[in-house]
Amino acid sequence: MSRLITLLNANAERWLLLVFYVMLVATMFIEVLRRELLSYSSIWGEEVVRYSFIYLAWIGAAAAVKERGHIRIDVLMQYVGPRAKAALYIFGDLVMLAVALVAFYWSLETVLVSARFGSVTHGLRISQVWFLAAVPIGFGLVMLRLVQSLIRDVADLRHGRPVYEGDKLFD
Repeated sequence: MSRLITLLNANAERWLLLVFYVMLVATMFIEVLRRELLSYSSIWGEEVVRYSFIYLAWIGAAAAVKERGHIRIDVLMQYVGPRAKAALYIFGDLVMLAVALVAFYWSLETVLVSARFGSVTHGLRISQVWFLAAVPIGFGLVMLRLVQSLIRDVADLRHGRPVYEGDKLFD
């Protein structure tokens, strides 16, 4: 069980991103072929692509938080010491956690309202809840990764290690 949790912690977002990306590309490819070769397209194809993209965005946000790959202005980080850098990262994660908590609450409210009224999608005719849930699921993953980041940063600060800055795209 511990090995499964370790694997999920390391790769859950990657696997989910792969599933939704393959679903998006395959459906889009099929729909383009149908439209160009058969002069026919389905209403469900557009919805599958749209909702796959929404899940991709929210799961990708959690992956970016985990790897510290989200957009930030880090010019200031080059001019401060390691303790101040750790404090700034911790402060940023706390602010982001507060925003994620508020967004999670309100996005969950939307899902509950949709469930109460039984709204369905236009093409697939399945409950809208499955697609609206992408936002609270995404914010839930973001909050989980932020808490992990905070724990890692506080431990690094206590032990005098340099804070994790993520992988740099350009240097």
